[in-house]
Amino acid sequence: MPITLLAQLSLRNIVRHRRRNLMLLMAIAVAVLTVLMANTVIRGMQYDLREQTVSNLNGHIKVHAPGYLDDPSIARGFELAAGWEPKINVSEVEGWAARIRIPAVIMSERETRGIQFVGIDPAQESISFLSKAHYDGQPLNTSSDRRIIIGKEMADQLETQVGRRLVIITQGSDGLNREAGFRIAGVYDTEGTAIEKIFVFTGVTALQNMVDAIVVTEVSVRLVDDAFQLSMLDSLLRFFADLEVKTWQQLEPLAAAFFLFAESAIYLYFFIIMTALIFGLVNTLVTSVMERVHELGMLRAVGMRPGAVVMQVVIESTFIMMIGVALGLTLGWLIFQLLPPVLDLSSFSEGFEKFGMPAKIHLRLHVSDMVLITVMSMVFGVLASLYPAKRAVKISPLEALRL
Repeated sequence: MPITLLAQLSLRNIVRHRRRNLMLLMAIAVAVLTVLMANTVIRGMQYDLREQTVSNLNGHIKVHAPGYLDDPSIARGFELAAGWEPKINVSEVEGWAARIRIPAVIMSERETRGIQFVGIDPAQESISFLSKAHYDGQPLNTSSDRRIIIGKEMADQLETQVGRRLVIITQGSDGLNREAGFRIAGVYDTEGTAIEKIFVFTGVTALQNMVDAIVVTEVSVRLVDDAFQLSMLDSLLRFFADLEVKTWQQLEPLAAAFFLFAESAIYLYFFIIMTALIFGLVNTLVTSVMERVHELGMLRAVGMRPGAVVMQVVIESTFIMMIGVALGLTLGWLIFQLLPPVLDLSSFSEGFEKFGMPAKIHLRLHVSDMVLITVMSMVFGVLASLYPAKRAVKISPLEALRL
C-alpha cells in the first residue's frame, strides 16, 4: 500500500478525533516546552560555572613548577623569558597572565587573616574576574604598583577601608619571613564571597621585590574556545618541558565533574518527562485502535497487509509527536526571546555565594538541544506506537466485520 495513502488515513484519524488528539498535542507541547526551558537554565548554570572556574585565576590551561600545588611557596617559582607569548595562532588565545601566588598573613589594627597574596600585571588580567569586578576605590595601575586591592568580604572582616594601611607577612626566597606595609587602593566586589575572603592583589614587580626573587609561580592561558585546548596544551607541554601544565579540568575536578553531570542531567530530565508522557500517547493510540476495529478489519479483508497496519499506526503516532514537538519548540523559542537573558537570583545570593555559584544565571538556548529534543521525541513516538500497532495486527478481519 502506498505510503501516501497510509499517511492520509493517519491524518484523517487524527482530525476525526480532534478533542482527544488536541489534548494529547497540548500535553506533548507542554512537556517539550518544560524540557526546553529547563535546558536553558541547566546550560546557563553549566557554562556560567565553567566561566567562573576559568576566570578564577585558572584560565583554560595553567603552568606551575613541579610540586607547587602541594607546596605553593616562592621557592617553587620559575623564571619566564622576557617577551614570552604562547606559540599558537593569536586568534585562538584570548590572553595570558604571569603571576606570583603565595600564602601570606594580612593584619589590620583589629584582625589577622590568612590569605593568598597574588602579584599581577593589571594589563594582563582581562582574562580573570578582576576585569569584571566592581571597585570601591581604584584597581591597580601597573605591575610595579605597591598598593593592594582586597575583597569586600575581607574588608568587612578586617574592619578596614580604602586608603588604610595593612601589614602583610610572607616567606621570602631565602626562607625567612618578610613583612611590609601596603595601602589599600581599592576594594573589589565579585560574585562569590569565597574569592573575596582569600585573594589580595598587588603589582607582580612589587611582590618580586618583597620576596627578593625575579620569578613567577604560574602562567595562565585563556582561550577563545575549548576546542583549542588540546593544541594549546600540546604547545605548552613542548615549551615548558620541565614544568607541570594542567587544564582547568585537572585543576578543578569538582567543577569539571559538575560540567559533565549537567550534560547527563539534560538527558535524564528529558527521559523522565517523556517516559511519563509516553503512557498518555500509548493510551490514546490503543483507544484509537479499539475504536477502529471495524475499519481496520475491513481494510484487512480487502487486502491490507499486517505490515501496512503497523505502518499506519506508527505514522499516526509520528504525526502526533511531530506536531506536538513543533508546537512546544516554537513556544519555547518565543518565550526564550521574551525572557531577560539573565536569570537574576540576587534574593538568594547569600546561599548561592556560599556554594561558589553565581547569583545570576545566563540563560542559554542551544540549537543542538532543540535537535536532540526533536530526534529523541521521534524515537519515543515510534516506541510508543509499537504496542498499539501490535494490538491492531491481532485484529481478526472476520471478527471485526461481525461487529
